Amino acid sequence: MASAGPDGSRPLRSAPFRWYFAGRSISLAGSAMAPVALAFGVLGRTGSAGWVSAVVGTAMVATVATMLFGGGIADRYRRSTVLSLTSLGAGLSQAGVAVLLLTDQHPALLLPFAVGNGVFQGLTTPVLRGIVSNLASGRGLQRASSLLASAGNLARILGPAGAGLLTASVGGGWAIAADAVSFLLAAACFARIAMPEPPKRAGDAPTMLSDLREGWTYFASQPWIWSVTLAFAVFNATDRGVWQVLGPVIAFHTIGATGWGLVLSAQGVGALLASVVLVHVPLMRRPMRPVLAAMALAALPLVLLGAGAGIAWLAAASLLAGVATELFTVAWETVNYTHISERLLSRVGAHDEFWSFVSFPLGQLSAPVLAAAFGSAAVALSGGTVAALAMLAASLLPVFRHIELRPAER
Repeated sequence: MASAGPDGSRPLRSAPFRWYFAGRSISLAGSAMAPVALAFGVLGRTGSAGWVSAVVGTAMVATVATMLFGGGIADRYRRSTVLSLTSLGAGLSQAGVAVLLLTDQHPALLLPFAVGNGVFQGLTTPVLRGIVSNLASGRGLQRASSLLASAGNLARILGPAGAGLLTASVGGGWAIAADAVSFLLAAACFARIAMPEPPKRAGDAPTMLSDLREGWTYFASQPWIWSVTLAFAVFNATDRGVWQVLGPVIAFHTIGATGWGLVLSAQGVGALLASVVLVHVPLMRRPMRPVLAAMALAALPLVLLGAGAGIAWLAAASLLAGVATELFTVAWETVNYTHISERLLSRVGAHDEFWSFVSFPLGQLSAPVLAAAFGSAAVALSGGTVAALAMLAASLLPVFRHIELRPAER
């Protein structure tokens, strides 16, 4: 794989990183609009939380199902090429979703495209976990992660609010169409990243299955990795899954698409503030326990949603959740880059993503059933509480006392 270049500590001076940064920023700008547009587009057509759950749940199942395979691909082939091809596929898939929404078709027709979107997302995610280490090094790893996070968080501020306005005025299909275009532009940027081909594999080189097994062996041998993964499996099922499905449903009958977009944008504001600070301020030497404890605050918006809080309280809690989430994300990525060998990053990252996201569809698909039995508010309140407790429990594990930011052995 490629090295970080002549000045990896200052990633923006590197042309490959600039192309990656441009492509990723464009892609995130479009993707930030998609959840609001898709959820309210489906709700406007059916008024059913079940269909929202079916569409987003189908995509997540496909993502999880292909994630481990994506890790193997990302560590065997040139990551920029993989990223360009998956972005192209995602753009074409989202274009199909946009056409269906604009022509007011039944949501059942969205399911094949949801599978396609999920597959491309599953193949993309492990690449994102590994490619930054090819484009930056040393202190530049945190800078690169923070710069990318800043761009993503700016998109999370503008995207949901813009999607809410578009959905309320001309329909969610146009926001999805913008997302499709963003994927296609991103694919063109990724294709410009100059990275050498990985070394040719000998005839007796390990198979893909052997590579995946090696990634699993390393993942399973590191308690500091799998304990975080386990905590997020609980968090994703009880908080994120419920938030994605019941959040728009509750908002549909209260603050509307515009209000919901503003709440999501507030989370982007908090994350942007944190990421801008982290571009310049180094992380503490042992960051994991504090950032895991802070992640309990990320469940606060769901708790308040279940408690019937107004838009001002929801927006304030979302802003705080954005700060907490960004602190964790940058810390986790930087710790991974400095503790895991570059050749294993995508495979180990794929296991981390797979096992933490495998519960996501469970939360998404069960949320409407639980809401029908106990009420949406009760499910939101209890889900947020369980998620917060999972993060607090993980922060107390002794293993994180010894995880420091130090260079990995290559």
